[in-house]
Amino acid sequence: MDNRDAVSAFLRSRRDRISPEQAGLPVYGQRRVAGLRRGEVATLAGVSVEYYTRLERGNLRGVSDSVLDALSRALRLDDTERMYLYDLAHAAGPAPEARARKRAVRPTVRPSVARIVEGMPGLPACVMNSRLDALAANPLCRALYSEMYADPTCGANVARFSFLTPAARRFYVDWEHMARFAVGALRIEAGKNPYDRELSNLIGELSTRSEAFRVMWGSQDVHVFRQSTKRLNHPVVGFLEVDQETMNLPDESGLSVLVYSAPPGTATEDGLKLLASWSATTGREQAAEATDEPSPRQP
Repeated sequence: MDNRDAVSAFLRSRRDRISPEQAGLPVYGQRRVAGLRRGEVATLAGVSVEYYTRLERGNLRGVSDSVLDALSRALRLDDTERMYLYDLAHAAGPAPEARARKRAVRPTVRPSVARIVEGMPGLPACVMNSRLDALAANPLCRALYSEMYADPTCGANVARFSFLTPAARRFYVDWEHMARFAVGALRIEAGKNPYDRELSNLIGELSTRSEAFRVMWGSQDVHVFRQSTKRLNHPVVGFLEVDQETMNLPDESGLSVLVYSAPPGTATEDGLKLLASWSATTGREQAAEATDEPSPRQP
């Protein structure tokens, strides 16, 4: 898909949130907009009004890094927003067909990475792609997200779980924070790879089925949370406050390893141990049911 609409919406949203007073500009008379005018952004960025108008209409092709940096300063973008603007500009460059062919290759979890995840039985761990699909998870992580895995419509996707599964609003104590993280993460990926058909389908599905997603997507916000604390209300073991660490794999797969832990001696550590015991017991029962055969009839 063309990213002109994404570029235009993002630049307008960032312009609208900055007042002339915040930008250090004088205010004369009545204004029809709460934020900055196009001409004011152009002045702050050191470009002509005509050139900035072209950019805000979605045409970032060929824009230099110096102009992107000037725009970032003028619009007071944070580091994540600045990188998102760069991603939008790079995606607007030449050879979209080559990028589309590259994205057609699905990243897979290397066996060595899968062994690492499985080798942490006491910590919930999983491998996630940039569309928030959990591609691999150890038993304790599957137990932690048991309600997501129990809903076949989720497809082990955190965004679908957050917005389409009613249990998610109870599971995530800070549901809105988690939901905004999911939206921001998908927007960053859309900026990098506007030709990713699976990503476009996911965003379209969520926009169609969830009003909350539509509203958050319309805010144009981007977020990256590499280290965070999640407060969860698990249906079996109750309240858990886990620390999440996200480690990007050093390749071009776009995959990350997520690991959850708790400080020693805390109630959450005890809860994870109880969850591990419950998971092991449930696993044994399911295995026994799968292999149980009815006894033959006696003559």
